[in-house]
Amino acid sequence: MLLTNALVMPMDAPDIPCGYVRVAGGKIHSLGDMSVAPVPEPGEEVIGLAGKRLLPGFVEPHSHVGLEEDSLTHEGNDINEMTDPCTPHLRALDGINPMDRCFGEFLEAGITTAIVGPGSANPIAGQICAMKTYGKWIDAMAIRPSLAMKMAFGENPKNVYTEKNQQPNTRMATAAIIREHLTKAKRYMEGLDKAANDEEADRPDFDAKLDALVPLLRGEIHAHIHAHRAYDILTGIRIAKEFGIRYTLIHCTEGHLIADILARENAYAVCGPIISARVKPELSALTVENCRILREAGVNVAICTDHAVIPGQYLAMSARVAVSGGMAYRDALEAITIAAAKAAEVEDRVGSITPGKDADLLVFAGDPLDGIEKPEMVFVDGERVIGSR
Repeated sequence: MLLTNALVMPMDAPDIPCGYVRVAGGKIHSLGDMSVAPVPEPGEEVIGLAGKRLLPGFVEPHSHVGLEEDSLTHEGNDINEMTDPCTPHLRALDGINPMDRCFGEFLEAGITTAIVGPGSANPIAGQICAMKTYGKWIDAMAIRPSLAMKMAFGENPKNVYTEKNQQPNTRMATAAIIREHLTKAKRYMEGLDKAANDEEADRPDFDAKLDALVPLLRGEIHAHIHAHRAYDILTGIRIAKEFGIRYTLIHCTEGHLIADILARENAYAVCGPIISARVKPELSALTVENCRILREAGVNVAICTDHAVIPGQYLAMSARVAVSGGMAYRDALEAITIAAAKAAEVEDRVGSITPGKDADLLVFAGDPLDGIEKPEMVFVDGERVIGSR
């Protein structure tokens, strides 16, 4: 397939005012200026896009789509396993329903990749899945079945387990539970390594929880740290540094109060939901200027909706709201494409129009951050799933 005469916005390189993108085998094959456009091959589909904008598919870096099904209550709510504050062995992959109608709404809004994970009831909640939003079988849609480990700080674990009269009732207990299990997992990992290198050493008895934390300690996956308030954010960073864990900050509502620290730490912040009221104490400092302040300080910023807190189809509108708070337009667009992909550690597959990456593409007639306009065409892995010629 050859897409021609478009304003190509690769997101990891300068825009091409009149460019082409060639797709082959579901991947981006090449792109460039129309002055050096390749001759169509026999049988190759050519799509003329004069006056249109061509972008990479949007990336929703934090959501619960398919875990909290549309229009259902308990029957379709599989976000939180609120029976144990430490559940690292749970996988979002096993709870996502790809038939949830919201996946169709994500596609219509241009979201081709979604990062879907457990909620924030538990200090250690489980494994996050990175997936495409088009398909019927989650195994085929997942691009990273176990992308990251969800951890939560602040009000949510306190509120859930105080009602159950068990730990954690305090932020101290939340941190202690996480440290305890990471320490146990470290010893478990050392036992596995010793057994692998010493025939006389006994292999540790299998422990599903500790086994699930080993990839995190080995650096094979990273942590998603749910934190709104500044001191919860810094507690998460403190623990991550103690155990040598890579992390991405989720929500980061009071990030603007510690932007200088987060910049020094080279933190990734996934901000959102932005379109929200201050409905609980830890949102008291919520401001639409958060993204601007963080980005101007040098923090890597992505934007999320936290679907279904805010419906995912309002991701581009959320980026527009960030612009209204002073965020540079280009930074806001990057926050739902390449910056979001980097925050989720899936930038090798999605987030920009780059040779070798998945051919997830959007065609817009107007401003992609208009907040109302939808893409005319949506491609996932080179397949046109929305729109016609």
